[in-house]
Amino acid sequence: MSYESYLAGDPVVVTVALTGGVHGKEANPNIPETPEEIGRAAAACERAGASVVHLHARRPNGERSFETERFQQVNDAVREATEDVVIQNSTGGTGAPLEARRQSLRTDPAPEMASLDMGPLNRYQHLTSENTRHTIDELGREMRERGITPELEVFNNGHLNETYRLLEEDIIEEPPYVNIIFGGGTTSPPHPRNLLNLVQGLPEGSPFNVLGFGPHQLPLTTMAILLGGHVRVGLEDNVYYRRGEPAESNAQLVERIVRVAEELGRPVASTAQAREILGVT
Repeated sequence: MSYESYLAGDPVVVTVALTGGVHGKEANPNIPETPEEIGRAAAACERAGASVVHLHARRPNGERSFETERFQQVNDAVREATEDVVIQNSTGGTGAPLEARRQSLRTDPAPEMASLDMGPLNRYQHLTSENTRHTIDELGREMRERGITPELEVFNNGHLNETYRLLEEDIIEEPPYVNIIFGGGTTSPPHPRNLLNLVQGLPEGSPFNVLGFGPHQLPLTTMAILLGGHVRVGLEDNVYYRRGEPAESNAQLVERIVRVAEELGRPVASTAQAREILGVT
């Protein structure tokens, strides 16, 4: 993907991250937590223009769950509430062992996509995601065995090196779908020049997605649209609509980026187009 894709008016895929694994309703009461809430949020986002939903599961008390049974409930609720979104389950796990992180891949049917962290991540004072090479490789191999398309979570430019390693070792298929992440901690510093550098370093022909945490969500996703990339928004990454104003819903954030894309001359991809662009079969 490139600026030429923008000039050509190629469709932009909108992913929405409905609920994360760390903050909950204490950060924004509109964050969905139960399977039913997540299903309703997914349906509203689909109507607004999102074609991919990035999912976490939570226990009844709101805490993150890694259990296949809980992911199954969330996936079933989303399928029941929506017409035809692409389900992307998270395998990220702050402090979670490999076996726990496999569980989201084992729903029936398997998710069409899953996230795959490309390396260590520190964002909080007492929480870390280790993401050793062994963990990354094992999750990548299981995704390939189950026919799940990985979204490679590149938190910084060193993780781009790992993307090339997975290709060289034939753990993932070409071209990879790369999600470039900006924010605090050990993510890439949120600045336009850093986005340009990372996009320039992508494997040839790789479609890419951009997300920014907090106030960086809107400017960096807008820049991604101009660079021919795709975008992720949602309450997992940003609980505000603008400074000091909590977002009313995930759909509100989707609606805004859809307006931006259309004003910039890129139509929003249908789910069928998203599957083709992302290599989802």
